[in-house]
Amino acid sequence: MQPLIDNARTFGQRPEEFAKLAEGQSPQVLFITCSDSRVVPALITGARPGELFELRTAGNIVPPHTSRQPTSEAATIEYAVEVLGVRDIVVCGHSHCGAVGALVRGDDLTAVPAVRDWLAHATPRPAGQAEDPEVAEGVQAHVLTQLLRLRSYPCVERKLAVGQLGLHAWYYEVHTGAVRAHRPHTDTFESL
Repeated sequence: MQPLIDNARTFGQRPEEFAKLAEGQSPQVLFITCSDSRVVPALITGARPGELFELRTAGNIVPPHTSRQPTSEAATIEYAVEVLGVRDIVVCGHSHCGAVGALVRGDDLTAVPAVRDWLAHATPRPAGQAEDPEVAEGVQAHVLTQLLRLRSYPCVERKLAVGQLGLHAWYYEVHTGAVRAHRPHTDTFESL
């Protein structure tokens, strides 16, 4: 914890670098990814403060859209699309994902009921090799499922229909730093 505290102390000593941020934000991208500490969107993309609007959830899950009981995730997506006017949404999964790995393996999650119930939103269960520690196949299939789920959000559906929004599926390898993007024409994840 001490290195984090030390950095926070010196971080605020450069107010001139951050003064413009008080005027507002206008990110062009909503970046949806896992809450895993090894996945750092600004590090992966090189984004500076104000350039990415982030949504981090366990397993980068986009829950089904429902108007009956809005979720924090739905509110974040709606705000990014309708208020901030993001032009692109990236759903970024990652290798060695504990959430997707648990789904692929069919782990017993009764000891962590909140995790179990949250992961139920990830249906269908991702395919993949249970013995693969990277769970690459499972994560990539899972990311595509979340991208499809995004299309059911009314604000996303409207913006897609008029060509004002792009959706992207990425796969990040935590052990190499490589990023792969889904290419619909070949249905494969290829290096950026």
